[in-house]
Amino acid sequence: MTDIVYAHIEITANGVPFITGTQIKVEEIILDYLAYGWDADEIHKQHPSLSLAQIHSALAYYYDHQEELDREIEQGLREVEDIKASIRESPARLKLRAKGLLS
Repeated sequence: MTDIVYAHIEITANGVPFITGTQIKVEEIILDYLAYGWDADEIHKQHPSLSLAQIHSALAYYYDHQEELDREIEQGLREVEDIKASIRESPARLKLRAKGLLS
């Protein structure tokens, strides 16, 4: 099987796809697409340092690797929830909650 080469996408040694010449992960572009429903033009407005070609390449990479990237995104969300669950509330938040200023 031949590997597909994506213009504007480079894969790090540990398998993470990035936009070439940036420190922006393909996953970050995909999260904008999934979370906000942004199309390529809106992503470009929000990330003007990226070209439309770079954004479209990231989207193409996503569609070709959707199952894998969706799993990684889901795993990242679970990790965030685990971290949030393990962090105790700060004393300041506890005081505000006790005063009825937080729900």
